[in-house]
Formats: sequence, C-alpha cells, structure tokens
Amino acid sequence: MQTHLAPEFQGTPQGQTAETILRKCVHCGFCTATCPTYQVLGDELDGPRGRIYLIKQVLEGAEPTRKTQQHLDRCLTCRNCETTCPSGVEYGHLLDIGRSIVEDKVQRPVGEQLTRWALKTGLTSPLFAPAMKLGQMVRRYLPDSLKAKVPQAQDSGLWPTTEHNRKVLMLAGCVQPAMLPNVNFATARVLDALGVQTVVASEAGCCGALKFHLNDAPAALNQMRRNIDAWWPWVEPVDGSAGVECLVMNASGCGVMVKDYGHLLKDDPSYAQKAQRISRITKDLSEVLLTHMPELTSLVQQNQGKSLGPSQRVAYHPPCTLQHGQQMRGGVEQLLTALGLDVHLSRGESHLCCGSAGTYSVLQPVMAQTLRDRKLAQLSSLQPEVVVSANIGCITHLQSGTSLPVKHWVELVDERLKAHH
Repeated sequence: MQTHLAPEFQGTPQGQTAETILRKCVHCGFCTATCPTYQVLGDELDGPRGRIYLIKQVLEGAEPTRKTQQHLDRCLTCRNCETTCPSGVEYGHLLDIGRSIVEDKVQRPVGEQLTRWALKTGLTSPLFAPAMKLGQMVRRYLPDSLKAKVPQAQDSGLWPTTEHNRKVLMLAGCVQPAMLPNVNFATARVLDALGVQTVVASEAGCCGALKFHLNDAPAALNQMRRNIDAWWPWVEPVDGSAGVECLVMNASGCGVMVKDYGHLLKDDPSYAQKAQRISRITKDLSEVLLTHMPELTSLVQQNQGKSLGPSQRVAYHPPCTLQHGQQMRGGVEQLLTALGLDVHLSRGESHLCCGSAGTYSVLQPVMAQTLRDRKLAQLSSLQPEVVVSANIGCITHLQSGTSLPVKHWVELVDERLKAHH
C-alpha cells in the first residue's frame, strides 16, 4: 500500500513505523473474515482493512472526525486479523499509532472522558482492592449490571513457603489479586510442587496495558519503566548470584503487553536494552509448565485413586491475547489433556474474541455482550462441567453470562496436585 505521509509525520518514529506496516498491506481482505466486529456489524470501516484506510488517511493529512474515532474505538485489538494476514501486517502496532494520533486531534464528549479517566485511575489504584472487598460483601444487593463486574469472594488457600534454588518472577497484576486471588496462589503452588519458587516484586504494578489501550501512552510507558526497575535486581542480581529463570505471566493480557516492552521502549536510550531483555525472558505460564510435562504427569498419576474422580469435561476458551497476540496455540489443551482432563474447544469459533478485551466490555457494552453470548452459546453446546480460560478479563466477562463455573486453567492443575501441597 503506497503512502504519502503528511509533513507532520515525516521522519518521526510513529510515521516511519506506520509507513513500514502500511507497505505490507495488499488490500486482500482476508482479515475481514475473522474480524469479530465486522462479522457482527458488516461495515467495512469496522473491519481491519477499513480501519487501516482510515489510519492511512489521517497519516496523509486528512482531518479525523468523531466517526473516525468511533470506528477505531470499536476494534477489540484481538489481533485475529494478524493471525489471518498472509502479508504479516502488524495491525496492532498500526492501530496503536492511529488511535494515539486521533486522540490528540478529536475531542471526546465529557462523559466519555470521565469514564476513561475513572477506568485508568480506579483499576490501578490502591483503593481498588478495598472497594472490591466491599462490593463482594454487598454483592447480593447489587443490580445485575454491577454484580457482573464483582466476582464472588474466593478462598485462595495458602501461599507456599518452601525456599527453592530455582526461582521465577511473577507479575501479580493490578486487579487479579483482588478479583480472583486464587489464580496467583494456584500458580505459586503448582510451581512449588515442581521445585520452583515464585517471587513477586512488590514495587511492580500494572503492566501498562490498561492506560496504553486507553490512549495514555506516556503514563503507560512510565509504568513499564517502573516495572523494569522493580524486576531488574531479580533479573541481574548485583551480588553475582543466579537471577530468576523467567518472568512468568498467568494473565495473557499482561503477557502480550510485557512481551512488547522491547518494541514500545525501543526509542528510550535508558531502557531500550533492559526492555528487550525483559520481553525475551517473559513467558506465559503454559510455556513454563510445558517444559515440566513429565514431572507434572508423574505427580498427577501419584494422585490417581486418591483425590481424583472421573475425568472432568472442560470447555476451553483460548484468549485472543494468547492465541493471536502471543501466537501461542495448543499448549494449554496439551497440558490439561495430559493431566487427565477431557478438554474441548468450541467448534469452528475458538479463534473468535469473547468480547472482554480489557476495558472494552465497559466502554462498548452492546458489542461486548453480543460477542460474549455468542461465545457462551458455543461453549455451552459442548456440555462442560467447567469453562476455563487464561486471562482474568475473559474469565470474569464469561462468568457474567453463565451459571457454569468459569476458572483459570491453572486452578484445575492445582486441584489435581492438591495432595502434594
């Protein structure tokens, strides 16, 4: 795709990156076939190819409008189109650039501004955890719309206390400890059973995805720098001892963002190299556990006849941030199947987004609910006992529309290893 950048974007990092990406696009339209918003709305401008044209026009000097902004807002950033694209167009990075430029040029209505400010400030605030606790205490009295955003309080059990030579770092996440604490505890227990200690750097906070996708890139980049500073003593210990083996992520939304630190901070001379190193050592939890398959299988087999009943029928929803953002498919299913679970994916639609997409379910509730109900219809048709996913956003979003239990897949692994804790 030929592009003639407007003078304001010529020679800038944004302009150069966008031009490189645009040149790869050959207008083929394969991306529209797998775009959730295009499938629902049928509007070319609500598909990747149409959004690419809109961004190209802005980069060439066209004045963006509120309508331009809305079409870009409606994208879930599921990146399904990247998986489908035969030309390797980095649509996600292009969309980030387009949204950032349009945000600067188009004034949002005051109500939208306030909502977006509340999300990016409130979800990463120290007050989020006590607010969630209060919400859980009065959950039965909340209206259904609010109740859907407040998971029932759960008993997370005990954090392992054994010291191991082998260590991994884990990002606790900004909302996961308050909303679904058992996910982090289960992760630590499973790794402990394998002789690996989980370390959490208390100074590290939100991965930056929340603010970044709400078009506050400067604040998001500062969060990334703070996280790198918090993790660095564990990655490169000053006393010469062995550093952590990796940075493990049990929320695929955080994982795809941290794996992108190297790209996002490439123009920062103080952090570029460190960011690249952090991205290289970041692994999804399934990547880590797949390297321990023989040990895991052996531990579970030792449990046969003790705490394990009949094989549980499981419906698995692979998050977009795992299968498209990180281009990782099949690992979770392989793990759970090897551990004796009866795993199923929705037929023909496992590649589609569930509609959660971070804060999307709050900002675009109609589209989010449409996609959620479509996904749940597919998953429910598998007649599972439990639905599992790999990202807190997907889990809470899906749970808001079904009475079936929706869990993180590591919780099932933890249950299978209970006798070894």
